[in-house]
Parts: sequence; C-alpha cells; structure tokens
Amino acid sequence: MKKILVLCTGNSCRSQLAEGYLRHFAAGKAEVYSAGVETHGVNPKAVETMKADGIDISKHTSNHINEYQDMNFDYVITVCDHAREVCPFFPSGAEKFHYNFPDPAKATGTAEEIMEQFQTVRDMIKQYSKAFIEKHI
Repeated sequence: MKKILVLCTGNSCRSQLAEGYLRHFAAGKAEVYSAGVETHGVNPKAVETMKADGIDISKHTSNHINEYQDMNFDYVITVCDHAREVCPFFPSGAEKFHYNFPDPAKATGTAEEIMEQFQTVRDMIKQYSKAFIEKHI
C-alpha cells in the first residue's frame, strides 16, 4: 500500500485539508499522513469547512515532521513554499510534489469573508487531491 505524507508549515490547515481529501479519495488504497515543520494545532475553521463538505477531520492531530522520519513514504506533497524549502531529505526516496496553496489561516475581513477564503482553499485542495489520487493510486 502506498504511503503519502502531506507537509506544511504548521500542520494546522492546508495539510489537514489535504490529508482529509486524500484519505477520502484513496478510499483505503493508501495510507495518508500529514505533518508540519512546526505544530500549530488543527485549525477549528479547517475542521468546520471540511465538515460542511461531509468530511470529519476533528480527530486529526497536528504532528511534527520528526515523528515520521523513520517511515518510508512513496510520495511527499508540500502544500506551501516554506515547507518545500525546509523539507527534510527522506531516505525512502519518496517522490516529491509541490503546490503552494494560499493560507486561509491568514485571511482577514469579516467572519463570512474569512470562511469564504477557507472554502476557496478547501475547494482547491479537494480538486488537487482528487487528481493526485486518480493519477498515482
């Protein structure tokens, strides 16, 4: 079974969304993990926006990349430029992919405008994750 790691800066939002969608679209055909080069906790708005699309990530945890350094991944997906720049070398020879998604946690404006940003990024990550699974799993 293929192993996928999604890497972001704080493992609070974008990587959590991607983990949720990759698991959903893989439907048990891949093991999916997410981590950050730091840990910021799972963003409640990420949980809320995923719930609105029928996916529960409320039990996800914010994990540090060091927790996975001994695992052999087939794919490592960085979802922000910062994570790509500091992504550690994986001796497994994991194939690396990168897409710099906007960070909805930095959105400003009214509560409604902020949630719109979360939904926009969620939808971008959903589309990316679906295409990734269709091509690689």
